[in-house]
Amino acid sequence: MRIIIGILAVIIIIQAFIMWKYQRQIKDICRQLSFLMEHDSNKLIQREIGMGGIGELSDKLNELLDLRKKERNEYRKKEELIADTYTNLSHDIRTPLTSLDGYFQLIEECDNIDDQRRYLDIIRERLNSLNEMLEELFTFTKLKNDSYKLELTDCCMNRILKEAVFSYYDEWKKQGICPDISITEEMLYISGNKQGLRRVIQNVIKNGLDHGEKNISIKLTREDNYALLKISNYTEHPENIDLSHVFERFYKADVARGRASTGLGLSIAKELVERMNGDISARIKGNRMSRKVIIPTQAPNSSQTRARLIFWAFICSKALYTFMFS
Repeated sequence: MRIIIGILAVIIIIQAFIMWKYQRQIKDICRQLSFLMEHDSNKLIQREIGMGGIGELSDKLNELLDLRKKERNEYRKKEELIADTYTNLSHDIRTPLTSLDGYFQLIEECDNIDDQRRYLDIIRERLNSLNEMLEELFTFTKLKNDSYKLELTDCCMNRILKEAVFSYYDEWKKQGICPDISITEEMLYISGNKQGLRRVIQNVIKNGLDHGEKNISIKLTREDNYALLKISNYTEHPENIDLSHVFERFYKADVARGRASTGLGLSIAKELVERMNGDISARIKGNRMSRKVIIPTQAPNSSQTRARLIFWAFICSKALYTFMFS
């Protein structure tokens, strides 16, 4: 009997010791967790025992801490990226603002109407450049925000390309730009964002004009199950263009450094194209530089098909009515 009592006493003592050790470990983990949550530290939770679920609990907490550390580092990098972007663009924005002040003074001191008009045209050009810079900065900042979602809908790439190109018509005519435009008659539908796609087209065309001659080629074709947009022109010094960096922010080839540009154009275009499940690339062959945008095509949705059928049925019925009663 005494032996049994002795064994039970030993078991109780061992269990009490284990419970004490368990509670001590839990409290120690809580203290470590509180410290690590309050301080920016690379340390992880340490444990003395792994029994009773302590090991699994500490491993899970370490996984969460590691994930939190990665998210914090990514957030810090994005903050630094945006701050660096604002710092780099401050000089580019300050330049046109300084020139505006000078031209306003010239207008005040000038009595010649023709000179005043010329100064006003220059001011208008500087304001347009400043507006483009601010729009690119806004777009770049928006794309770097994780909460921003690019809404994708069915888009006709032919129509959007025509709208984007024809919006330049008056400006190109003044500058003597003669684009070679070739757009396939086949309607190419993609899952994209209309405003984003226009921005891509505008940025790629502007990049071509900044780095090459005015006679630019713009072609839209189908390549298997993809819509292929190719924009190319001749550049005088292709050796000064580093293709491995053209899609990086703030990259400017030597030939484009003197022009009003943020250096964000192709970086924004790449981000937008990738969000539309596409790809963008650049290539130089001889003196010709080409930029390719490839986006998967898809069949138009039923509502679009039904709308076109109704439209053509209306046209045919109107033509038949005119033929019968004219």
